[in-house]
Amino acid sequence: MTNPALFAAEPPLEHNIVRRFLTWFSHADSDARADAATALARAYLYSDLDPVTRAEAELGLAALLDDPSAHVRRALAEALASAENAPHAIVLALASDQSEVAAVVLARSPALLDADLVDCAAIGDQRAQVAIASRAKVNVGVSAALIEIGGAEAVAALLANPDARIGPVSLKRLIERFGDDAAMREAVLERPNLPAALRHELVSATASTLAKFVSECGWLAKERAERITRDAREQATASLAIDCSEAELAGLIAHLRASGVLTVALMMRAALSGDRAFCVVALKELSGLPAHRAEALAREPRGQGFAALCQKAGLSPAASAGLRACLSAIDSACVAAGANVSRAAAEAAIAELRKIAAPGLGDVVSFVSRLSVEAAREEARAFLDLARLEIDAAEPARLSVVAEEPEPLSAAAEEAVTLAILSSIEGVNDEDEVIEYVEAEPKISPIKLAEFGAAAPVVALPDDVLEAMAEAA
Repeated sequence: MTNPALFAAEPPLEHNIVRRFLTWFSHADSDARADAATALARAYLYSDLDPVTRAEAELGLAALLDDPSAHVRRALAEALASAENAPHAIVLALASDQSEVAAVVLARSPALLDADLVDCAAIGDQRAQVAIASRAKVNVGVSAALIEIGGAEAVAALLANPDARIGPVSLKRLIERFGDDAAMREAVLERPNLPAALRHELVSATASTLAKFVSECGWLAKERAERITRDAREQATASLAIDCSEAELAGLIAHLRASGVLTVALMMRAALSGDRAFCVVALKELSGLPAHRAEALAREPRGQGFAALCQKAGLSPAASAGLRACLSAIDSACVAAGANVSRAAAEAAIAELRKIAAPGLGDVVSFVSRLSVEAAREEARAFLDLARLEIDAAEPARLSVVAEEPEPLSAAAEEAVTLAILSSIEGVNDEDEVIEYVEAEPKISPIKLAEFGAAAPVVALPDDVLEAMAEAA
């Protein structure tokens, strides 16, 4: 910090200023010492001092670190916090002080290195960690340390800092630590350029939290809550995939596979939502084939090339038939990619599957039937929303005359409208039948569901056979 040779001889009279200052300093009250600490720091930073006086001034600043009053040490921290030429050792000592003092330099000092900040985050309390997270610039290493060891308040401050650089691995760790915190999930979603894989992690975290909540409250049985959660997660994932670029989609599907949630059920849902690209990339990921070969084999779902691709991907015959029926259905129904399952496509897929006799196909039909019911309910909700808007738009004159606000549609009236809409589904006219249709949830045995939901390798066709089928396709 200083050169001892500078003090070997008795300094001239003009160099005794700092020594006389320190002698006076030891007898002053805390307010006077705080003012004096600020003055000495400013003199060190901004005055043109000769080497001997500057060295003594730095010793004087170091002596202030032992002042018993936090008020004095905080005044010193305030004076040095924004200076690039502040003595590193003194700033680091202040950063390791109690949080009232440390937070000042931790939040602002450019003299602190990333390694210093990581160390201070490890030993500091919540206030110190929040100060680090709020700095004008937070690099990836510091962000990673805060996410790993910081408290919720510090991590929230980090997410709110637009100048904080946070790597994908750190964001994934953040979701693992705070995925059950709704405010934290929302803050992560607001980060720009968030990878699709991490968005899926947030969807999964949200779904798991909701399932646990309703199960613990006793509102639903555990198995039913898990089923509803799985369906909601798959629906959200399919919706998320639609907005992905080609590169993002490949990364998302690789993440889904690594997470164990890339299932035939998800692929069929995506297909019935009009997202052919999801299915092609998923089959490419599972089969290990190059993209152009997978695309060629998947071009015609009813062809032998598609069957070979599904076999290479490890899909069972029943799963292959289900996926083929779904992709063929969106072609025949001219379904564009969207967030929801197309009921017309789902019903077309069911009709095709009922013509096939294959082991395990009943579970596939049951699953697609469930998707058809889901699509019907979505259509009914959309129709009701549109009807309300049209009614509101058609009655402005009456509403302006009537003094009181019109009463909202009663639950009974809304249910009647819903039943009227759904009565057209597959010729169902009886009210009890409609209710049974809407609430029907085909059961799938757990063992068969596991087989249906997982894509395990079965038979690997030779590459030359696949190449020939691709050319034929």
